[in-house]
This record gives sequence, C-alpha cells and structure tokens, in this order.
Amino acid sequence: MSFNSSQEQFWATTYAKDYIKKNQEFDHNLGAEAWRKILANVDGEINTFLECGCNIGRNIEQINRILPNAEPSIIEISEPAFNFVCSRYKFAHAFNGAILESFFDNNSFDLVFTMGVLIHINPDQLLAHMEKMFRYSSKYILMGEYFNRTPISIEYQGEKDKLFKRDWGKLFIENFDVNLLDYGFLWGHIYDSAGFDDINWWLFEKK
Repeated sequence: MSFNSSQEQFWATTYAKDYIKKNQEFDHNLGAEAWRKILANVDGEINTFLECGCNIGRNIEQINRILPNAEPSIIEISEPAFNFVCSRYKFAHAFNGAILESFFDNNSFDLVFTMGVLIHINPDQLLAHMEKMFRYSSKYILMGEYFNRTPISIEYQGEKDKLFKRDWGKLFIENFDVNLLDYGFLWGHIYDSAGFDDINWWLFEKK
C-alpha cells in the first residue's frame, strides 16, 4: 500500500492496532440517538451510504439502528481495522486503502461522510479529499470533526502533525456547489460513551 502523506502512514500502521483495542466498547443506542439528530433534516431517503474512514465500524452499527435498510460501504486505510469491520458487517463496497486512492463511480451513494477523519488529514490534501466525497455523493455530504475558527495543529498523544482543527464547513461550502442543510455539536459530556467527543458536524446537500 502506498501513502500520500506521513499522516496516512501513521494511521494505517503505527496506531492502527492500538486504536482498535481502545475503541471496541460504545453505547450504540446513545450513538443511534446522535445520528437521528444529525440526519433529522434529510429530505428524502438514504438507501446507500459511504463512510470514509470507518475504523472498526462504530458508525456503521449506530446508523444501522436507525436506517436498517440502508446499504453501507466503507473506505478504511488500516488493514487490521478493515479486516475487523469486514468480519462483522456486510458491505456493498469495501476499499482497504487511502481515501485518495479509492475508486468509485461519481454519484454512487446517497450519503458520503467522515466522522473524526479529516482532522487527521494533511492540510495540503484536504480539498482533494473533500472533492472525492463530493463526487462520490449523489445528494448528501456530512463531516463531523473538531472545530476551530482558524486552522491549528495540536499534539495527538505525543505525536505532532497528526491532528488538525479548523472550520471544515466553511472550507467545504466555499469550494463546492452545495447547500447547508444543518449543523450541530455533540457534547462529549453526554456523547463520549457513544464515541462522539465534542464533535461539530455539518450536513450538506448537492445543488
């Protein structure tokens, strides 16, 4: 597997197995409640969705509880996480590799989303990742990430240049032809046990 940045290599190898061990227990019912809030203003059905960076499938499990008939697909860069999630769920499409290396037809999925993934992407490659999400989606794009009004880099468990904060929604809406449907905040004080630790999210619809 080739990597487009040091961040990709880190998440695919160095931290992958440790992350899986730390993130196997979640309150999925609480997570499903969070997803109901996130998707409350969707005007239409979601029959297919693609998660870009699914890790062990927390969001897959929680979305399945509110959209049991929606067909999931995934992109996951970590081979251990990819094998783990594929052993537990059935996917229409599953790609083990970097988002930029993935290849799906344009307009393939009703919803394309990230949840805590863009924060780990090299800032120079952000728009390329967002363009992939935009092209893959037939209607909705969702991003759930750590917010800061100005772009900053902070240490992630002692590692530099592995976590970035910014206004993701503003960057996306200024560069792609979309309408903002909704946005919100999942307060970790309530949602930590479901895997959402102070996440801001933005839901867009393609024009």
